[in-house]
Amino acid sequence: MSTPAPPLPAAPTVLVIVGGSMAAVKAPSVLRRLRERGARVAVIATRAALAFVTELSLATAADGDVATDETWFEARPDAQHLTLARADAVVIVGASADLLARAAGGHAPDLASATLLSVQGPVLWVPAMNERMWLHPAVQANAGTLRGWGHTFLGPEVGAFGSRGEGRGLGRMAEPEDIAAAALALLTPSPRDLEGVKVVVSAGPTREYLDPVRFISNPSSGKMGFAVAGEARDRGADVTLVTGPVNLPDPPGVEVVRIETALDLRDAVVGAARDADVVVMTAAVADYRAAQRSDEKQAKVAGDVTIHLTPNPDILAELGAQKGERVLVGFAMETHAGVERAALKARRKNADFILLNYPTREGTAFGGDDNEVTLVRPDGSSEDWPRLSKREVARRLLDEAARLYAERRGMRTGG
Repeated sequence: MSTPAPPLPAAPTVLVIVGGSMAAVKAPSVLRRLRERGARVAVIATRAALAFVTELSLATAADGDVATDETWFEARPDAQHLTLARADAVVIVGASADLLARAAGGHAPDLASATLLSVQGPVLWVPAMNERMWLHPAVQANAGTLRGWGHTFLGPEVGAFGSRGEGRGLGRMAEPEDIAAAALALLTPSPRDLEGVKVVVSAGPTREYLDPVRFISNPSSGKMGFAVAGEARDRGADVTLVTGPVNLPDPPGVEVVRIETALDLRDAVVGAARDADVVVMTAAVADYRAAQRSDEKQAKVAGDVTIHLTPNPDILAELGAQKGERVLVGFAMETHAGVERAALKARRKNADFILLNYPTREGTAFGGDDNEVTLVRPDGSSEDWPRLSKREVARRLLDEAARLYAERRGMRTGG
């Protein structure tokens, strides 16, 4: 059986240092996500950071004061950098090349650098800069020095960056939900219960083209599948993520296969699943595609238009028919009679369990950072989970999958 993750320390304090990068605008979201997950937060904003994000927005998100170079020199009974350094963990959001250099060189000309010299707990760097800067030997040497001291890095990731999205490449900062999860993982590391396990995850929507420019799709963001892939990676798994068109960067340490149509998804997932131990199908696959796709853009006509659709393959059922001893997890979305329908779906498709979504519940619709689900087994038994971040849903999902995998491996080896 899997070992449950240890609980967070009672109200841990996470110090967030906001660096001088355009990505600093995401810092308030990081603060909110940390607080939602039970952490207290403290904030240091560098002078450069305040060129991109206001002190008021940081203070509002943190529900507390923001420490700056100006507050460092105010008359006060404590040495502010020493007080802030007592945090249980430190995360540097939008870490710039300059801040990395100051920390690696042991310089302390400002509050952020002086605090980093005084920290005794774990430190997480979340860089954000263009690819050429990040790959420069000086920056890589500084990052190597910090890693040698035991500091952890999240990213940078491959994706669009810049105020107008004019660039794409290595250098984009990780997303706020992933930063919060990684910061808290410094205090409660994910169990390494999936070491050597091959996990395949599907995510996002599919696009079923009617002609070269028109398609049938849905608003799935892919966030749930990406959260599962990230959590599985952190638990030691060898992860393949098959994703439809989403606006999310490739998660580091994960093999990513990008597809568009349901037929593409079927080929990629079934192929990857042949030697997989766990398969998690979060993708929102279109039920139908055009029976005959036009090779040319169809002109607009007056009056109604009839489109002939044909069913897409049932990928979960195909995986269930070939399941063997692997663990198979599906997702369902229902507006009524959900548990009964999800249990029937699990039985028909030979899934080990289904996570039932509720699209009409406030805050859990497509594209959100949270989810509220019910775990439903083929025998109709179920567990209602409260509203959680998608990363926390992923953790609980993989707790159950790891338990089932361990049971089957024990039976197979006679343990």
